[in-house]
Amino acid sequence: MSARPATRVRVPGDKSISHRALICAALASGRSRIRNILPSADVHSTAGVLRALGADVPSLTNDVRIGGRGLGGLAATAESLDCGNSGTTARLMSGVLSAHPFASRLVGDASLSRRPMGRVARPLTTMGARFAFEHGEHLPMVITGGPLDSIAFSSPTASAQVKSAILFAGLVARVPVSVTEPVRSRDHTERMLSALGVDVRSLGSEASLEPASELAAFQLDVPADPSSAAFLAGLAAAGGVGDGASLELTDVALNPTRLGFFRVLRDMGADVSWETEREECGEPVGTISVAPRGLHAVHIREEQVPAMIDELPLLACLAAVADGETEIRGASELRVKESDRIAAVVQNLRAVGAHAEELSDGLRVRGAGRSLGGAVQAHGDHRLAMAFGVLGALSGNSIGVDDRECVSVSYPGFWTDLARVTS
Repeated sequence: MSARPATRVRVPGDKSISHRALICAALASGRSRIRNILPSADVHSTAGVLRALGADVPSLTNDVRIGGRGLGGLAATAESLDCGNSGTTARLMSGVLSAHPFASRLVGDASLSRRPMGRVARPLTTMGARFAFEHGEHLPMVITGGPLDSIAFSSPTASAQVKSAILFAGLVARVPVSVTEPVRSRDHTERMLSALGVDVRSLGSEASLEPASELAAFQLDVPADPSSAAFLAGLAAAGGVGDGASLELTDVALNPTRLGFFRVLRDMGADVSWETEREECGEPVGTISVAPRGLHAVHIREEQVPAMIDELPLLACLAAVADGETEIRGASELRVKESDRIAAVVQNLRAVGAHAEELSDGLRVRGAGRSLGGAVQAHGDHRLAMAFGVLGALSGNSIGVDDRECVSVSYPGFWTDLARVTS
């Protein structure tokens, strides 16, 4: 690692784990305690939906106590359940609500209302729930739940949200379920439920759940989010931390299904390492260390994508300052995120003077070898805003992001942390 003193940062709590912790606490028997939950817009959406369904979820602070209603104990509400911009809220709660004997109407903002919901509705419909869409397979949608059948679902895509929806549906309905994916997706739901005493098993790309009589109340310190940590790690790898210093990202969730970007950053030539220091609710937690070296191009294959799907816009931005031509394939899922991230990343890279080419399932980026500057559009997408924020913070570049506030979806303090580590 670099001989210069390392800069140390703890990024906010993990978004995926925060969502699941709230849902599990609402379904548990007893009172759960969650510390360091991420107080982002997306997590507030999940908290608000659970409150509307009768769960005792207080305002989100660094230390919250939630009174669970038990499996199947959520209550019907006449109000629409507002998922905001959060696909995780909409899809995971679809599984939970499919096993409750009442109708629920889910709505979201304009961006979420363009994202596909049929992928989660189809397996849950096979289990016995009913879905009614008001336009296409998008929000708003009404879910009518009730007793569910078991399912052994073969998913056409690797999706932690679809997998988690089925696992939660099986948990609440008390029926065995299994999901097989083309490539193993994030396994936060499996780890958390297993740590709470549920018989959940993972073998290769298959996850299965056996019925449980109840979900135990728990205590959890939410570890730092590796997807948020990735943006500062990318900055450090490209020499953007003050005086080219190394960076230590502390208390990070080191789930193997979330470390794809850090492995690729190492493949690009950066000095990257991590060390597990403890476990939280089934999740390994520790420190990631990054020191700058000259970055070079990489080729990303389809099987690598699920472990770094949220970091691909950042990788594309780093490719603009790396030697050679980077190619990302098998990432068509990026077209149905908060924005069409393939089209938006390519348009923005071209707008600042980088060489970028759009592919049907990915993109190519050639290192510019010169300073980059201009204005970019975030399209309300937090990952795009942060990725181009990092690119703009590198020496010699000057990039304006039109919507800086959209980072509140996952990393409310991003711009403050970015300024601190680059000073």
